[in-house]
Formats: sequence, C-alpha cells, structure tokens
Amino acid sequence: MNETIPPVRPSAIAGYEDWPGWVRQHPRYQAYGPAAQELSAALGVPGPSVPVDLQVHWEDTHDGVTTSQLSWQLGFGPRTTGWLVRPAGSSKPLPGVLALHCHGGNKFGGADRLVELPRTHPSAAAARAGHYDGHALATDVARQGFAVLAHDTFGWGSRRFDLADPPWRTASGLAARKAQWREDGVEPSEADLYNAAAGFHEDTVAKAAGLLGTSLAGMVAHDDLAALEVLAALPEVSQDRLGCIGFSGGGGRSLTLAALSPRIRTYVVTCMMTTFRSLLPAYLDAHSWLLQTPGLWKLGDWPELTTRSGAGSFLVQYALADPLFPEAGMRDAHGKLESLHPRGAYTGSFWPGGHVFTARMQHEATSFLAAALDARGSDRRPLPAFQPPSH
Repeated sequence: MNETIPPVRPSAIAGYEDWPGWVRQHPRYQAYGPAAQELSAALGVPGPSVPVDLQVHWEDTHDGVTTSQLSWQLGFGPRTTGWLVRPAGSSKPLPGVLALHCHGGNKFGGADRLVELPRTHPSAAAARAGHYDGHALATDVARQGFAVLAHDTFGWGSRRFDLADPPWRTASGLAARKAQWREDGVEPSEADLYNAAAGFHEDTVAKAAGLLGTSLAGMVAHDDLAALEVLAALPEVSQDRLGCIGFSGGGGRSLTLAALSPRIRTYVVTCMMTTFRSLLPAYLDAHSWLLQTPGLWKLGDWPELTTRSGAGSFLVQYALADPLFPEAGMRDAHGKLESLHPRGAYTGSFWPGGHVFTARMQHEATSFLAAALDARGSDRRPLPAFQPPSH
C-alpha cells in the first residue's frame, strides 16, 4: 500500500533557527533609567549581543573619504555587514554618527544604499535615487568631519532571512505577485523577488517576535545598540561625541536608539514623525511593524517618546506632501514637541515635497550634527551657504 508522504513544511524563520533559543535564554536590555526601561520593555529589546569576530574586509580611499567594510557576529543569525566611512587622512578621534537605513520596502539590501561603494548593487542605487535624492548619506556626512558607521540591521541586507524556500503564507503571496508580473510583462530581478517575499514575510517575523516576547522594532533596536557599541569602540571615534541619523524607518530607529542609549548626544529624525491618532484609520497600512509595535501607545504618543532620551538636542524634518503622514498629524506632533522640550533642545523644520530625504534636507541635517557634536575642529569640507525653509 502506497502512502502519500506529506511535504516538508519550510522554516518560517530560515537563517534564524537559532533566534528563538537565543532570545529565550538572553536577558532583556537594561536601560539607563526608568523611562528608557519602560520603552525597552514595551519593545521587548533583548540585551545587546557583544559583537565578536570583528573583521575588516577591505579599505578604499576615494574622493576625500576612506571607506572600510566591516563585519561582526552577533549571538544569532547571519553576520552583520557594516561600512565605516571617515575623512581621508584624519589623524585624531572624530565625532561618531550611526547612519540608520530606511525600510523602503527593500530588505534585499540594507546600509549599502547609504555608502559610496566601488560597485553599487542596482537595488541600492534604486533606493538611493528614490529616497535620498541620489546621495549616499553616510558618505556625505563623513565628508563633513565625522566617522560614520552604516550597518545592516535585523532582517535587512546581510541580516536578511533566507527566503529561497519561502514559508507557506509568504509563498502564496509571492505566487500572486509573480502572476501579476507575468501579466504585466515584467521580468523581476533577484532583488525584486526577494523584496516581494520579504514584504509578505514581515508579518511572519512580527508574529514570531511577539511569540518570543519581543517585536520587530525591538529586534532592530538590539542590532542598532550592538552597532553603536562597535562604533564607540573604534579608535577613530570620540566616544563622548556620538549621534545618529535616519530617514523614514531609519528615523524611527534614530528616535528609539536615542531613547534607549545614553551614548547618543544628538539625533536626526527625517520623515518619521506624527501622532499615532493621525494614522487611524486611513494611514495605518502605510507603515510597517517598525512603527506599529503592539501596546506602544500605552507609553504615550510618538512625539512623547522623545522625552525618554537623554540627548541634548535633536532635529525633526517633516515633508509637507508626505503621502505616509497627514499634514495635520505632523503639525500636531511639532506642537507637542515644542511644548515638551526646552527652547534649543528640539528643532523642527517643514519642507515641500514628498517622502524623500532631499539634498537640502541632508544639508540641514549634517549642519545640525556638526554643530551639536562640535565637528568644527575635524578635517572637514566646508558646507556651502544654507537657507532653511520656513516652518
């Protein structure tokens, strides 16, 4: 009698099979104060792995900057790739900046979209063109006298899940997307295929994280805290002058990192500020699990989370035609931030245009970081004259 052998069910967390055991055995992150600890608990942030086996794979100097590709191993999952970018020939410790890449619906790549590399992958080039006005943010910031570390975080680039044999729900959604591509006469690239699968798979990752007592945002924060320790330990970096910067999902990461770590003296949030109320009901689906951690609102509104940071100053940049945030929500958030922080601690600027970190916005952000972290004495190219937008 022939028996039908059931198919092997694919792993829902391929590449991260060691993640559940690590999380269950690992203590939670101990923040530096009660306010930060509440946020850590709400996100379920594991205590940062101590990065081990730090390697430098190559180093290249071009157009005034030296770029090094690094990698390190955390307690679970694949190795992390990062790039350290600094002014060529710098001879003293520099203020350090962690450059946090966006979500962008592009998990095939990660921080490579922020760095000028000898060979740029088409997916990174597309992300740079679509979201960063064609600029390599980390490299441009480094040119102004900073040591900048841009790293892949949990679920992106070198830290992405293996979706070659996608789990069932992801496979079903991917099959529908492939059918649509065939109907439209589109030949998807490797990155297109991965990003389509990863878009469906994010729900599965968030589900697994919740089961383990953490969250997607909490796991991303874990990787960011570990990368901050890598940056602070580098001999090229002044440990008491550290900041972070991010656009969109990277902006949310910037706010979260500043709230969790006392190392961050200043930070920039670009196109990632509104009130939670303004997202309901029409804007909820515009955002990923990075912003929408279950129960987070119990701690206060998104702008109120900035009060949990010990940073001395921060900049928030808003795009008035941003399709992901209603203008009323952004302006309400701006008003709340002005009322919550003393004069000079919070700076908010409103810009025309959509969900893009434009060259002029990047200019403002870099100037802000330079002033806050005292990069005047560093080896830096002078910035051209800048005219801020009206509020």
